[in-house]
Amino acid sequence: MKKYLLFSVLILSVAYLNPIKAQSNFVLKNNLAHQKINFKLNSNLIIIPIEINGKELSFILDSGVSTTVLFNLMPSDSLVLKNVEKIVLQGLGEGDNVEALLSKSNHFRIKNIQNNNQNLYIVINAKIDLSAKLGETIHGIIGYDLLKDFIVKIDYSKKQIHFYDPSKYEYKECKKCETFELEINKNKPYVNANVSIFENQELFPVKLLIDSGGSDALWLFENSKSEIQCPPLNFIDYLGEGLSGSIFGKRSRINRFKLGNFEFKEPTASFPDSSSVAFVKTFKERNGSIGGKILKRFQVILDYPNNKISLKKNKDFNEPFNYNMSGIDLVYQGQKLVREKEVTTFKVERDDGYAARGNEIILSYDYKFKFVPSYKINFVRGDSPAFEAGLMKDDVLIMINGEPAYKYKIEEIIYFFYLNENDKIKLEIERNGMPLKFEFRLRRMF
Repeated sequence: MKKYLLFSVLILSVAYLNPIKAQSNFVLKNNLAHQKINFKLNSNLIIIPIEINGKELSFILDSGVSTTVLFNLMPSDSLVLKNVEKIVLQGLGEGDNVEALLSKSNHFRIKNIQNNNQNLYIVINAKIDLSAKLGETIHGIIGYDLLKDFIVKIDYSKKQIHFYDPSKYEYKECKKCETFELEINKNKPYVNANVSIFENQELFPVKLLIDSGGSDALWLFENSKSEIQCPPLNFIDYLGEGLSGSIFGKRSRINRFKLGNFEFKEPTASFPDSSSVAFVKTFKERNGSIGGKILKRFQVILDYPNNKISLKKNKDFNEPFNYNMSGIDLVYQGQKLVREKEVTTFKVERDDGYAARGNEIILSYDYKFKFVPSYKINFVRGDSPAFEAGLMKDDVLIMINGEPAYKYKIEEIIYFFYLNENDKIKLEIERNGMPLKFEFRLRRMF
């Protein structure tokens, strides 16, 4: 009998339809009360190291997923998998279902946190590649399986996560904190909030998934029978990748978003295409998601054992809600070999022992070869500045604003596209082996 797993994005959400019950829990070894780990924050996503059967891999900590999925395992990773059987996955996106494996009774370890009987889904030939999107290797995602067993404090400012034993944890008085009830449905956490989409529109209630695996601020699901309608000032954009293909939708701004007494004015919001997210609407009361672009503005305490979440503002709370004004979706495409010139110099001293003022004589030129990151354009939004300038999908980025592209991390390059309207962007690209130069100015769409 085939089992089916539901997989969705942005960046990812997963819900399995036939959960496997025979799993043990994650526990703190040696009766510890607490474990702290550091994490990387990339595109508003939390990346943590997890050791599986003795092999360390990189996972996104995604509160929007209900099971653990591995989707980027290379032969060189040499991971030993236990008790494997074949299954079929329904993929979010435009394509067909994908094949996968279910592996049982695996050993997971995160420092002093461990689970000796963890199930793991391994996706075969997935169309999603988060490593290309983020510019670093991402092997999989984990959410409910880990979060359910602890009280988890996520400190986005310090890039630290604290896992506490619920039986030993004591809440400290926090006058600047607000606590909200969590509704756990099919192993996913939901919270009640309020939105106002149009100017002068009254706030109205919505139920949103807490989705630390989503890089956007908000996802809202349009419905002709509800008040959720995308504002007229919007543009169609590429929102991300599902197992079965690309996800598209509308990007815009809404008037207000309010969670308790925390309020954001004119946050960005994405309205995914209804056909792309049909599989994630298994919870009919759900109206969308709260993603990393909002969550990173808080210190977050997720308390699954007691069904609550506590939030406290951090230094990023008032950060503006910017978006990519270039129209370019950039991805990492591996490494390339480049030649760099090295110059060796020495100072010439006078016979009297005094150094020549600032004079340097070039002794020799030398060259060194090294591997550096390479980036290409994955998608160009129609009617965007980049599209109008003539940039195309699969153009390889060579230079940006006079500097070699390989000197930057992918998130640093993308940051240029989020800065100020009318900023000039100069790009040199390679197309079919030919170098080409382009320039354009960033332009707001709303």
